[in-house]
Amino acid sequence: MTIDSELALATPADPPSRPEPRAVAPTVAPPRRRFGPLTPVLARPGLVLAVVIVVTAVAWCFVPGLFTWLDPYAPDSSAILLGPSVEHPFGTDRLGRDIYTRTVHGAVITLTATLLAVSIAFFLGTALGLIAGFVGGAAELVIMRVVDVLLSVPGLLLTMVVVSAIGYGTTNVAVAVGISAVANFARVMRAEVLRVVQADYVEAAAGIGTGRWTILWRHVLPNSLNSVLSLVPVQFGSAILSIAALGFLGFGAPPPQPEWGLLVAEGRDLLPVAPWIALLPGLVILAVVLAGNRISRELQPDGGL
Repeated sequence: MTIDSELALATPADPPSRPEPRAVAPTVAPPRRRFGPLTPVLARPGLVLAVVIVVTAVAWCFVPGLFTWLDPYAPDSSAILLGPSVEHPFGTDRLGRDIYTRTVHGAVITLTATLLAVSIAFFLGTALGLIAGFVGGAAELVIMRVVDVLLSVPGLLLTMVVVSAIGYGTTNVAVAVGISAVANFARVMRAEVLRVVQADYVEAAAGIGTGRWTILWRHVLPNSLNSVLSLVPVQFGSAILSIAALGFLGFGAPPPQPEWGLLVAEGRDLLPVAPWIALLPGLVILAVVLAGNRISRELQPDGGL
């Protein structure tokens, strides 16, 4: 063995090369929220305004005394056909009654009837759509043909026919409007049920021997209500329009009750000299309907803009 070989054996092996440290990107602190958790809501002023309008209308319905202290039925001969002012925000009518006060108290009549109409349409339509989509067969065929007939008739014409059959009055008008809206809820509910019954979790529940009624109540019904519930605010606005239209035509509450449609009807003959009698209550109806539609778009599964 040579001296060079001995030196090579005696020389320790080179240490293993260490990996070069990777450059670490500097951490960037997330931007601070300026308005906290309310930022998404504040970024949608239209939605905020819609909620305020609906909440105000509901407050008129439950506690009208907080918004006005005048009597909606008491005439005042010294304040006949006065225009809008600080004392009378909506002006007065031909008997000197305050239009704003009558509009506030009229919310009790109109919105109560609207709530009854939407409740009838929601529960009856949801039940029919659930049966049609889940049971199928002859039940689905009969229910959907009835729904097609209801959808083929204009809603206002159908409500007028029903009111003529069962009688005039606010309650009868609400029932008629609810019956005319059943088809909308039934059709949407059936479509949602047909979508849900094809889901994997429903097929898995049926595969392990779960009963049909259990599948219906635990899986199909809860997962089919989202689109139906988002339809409620839209139907709420449509019901207000229908009830106000029937009141305008004389099918609803009789005078001197301050129903919203009747308030507009009382001012139609005075539009040239006192337009506020009909226009301002009409603007209230329009604002509540548009607010309900805006909230409905927000409640839809894909969200509103």
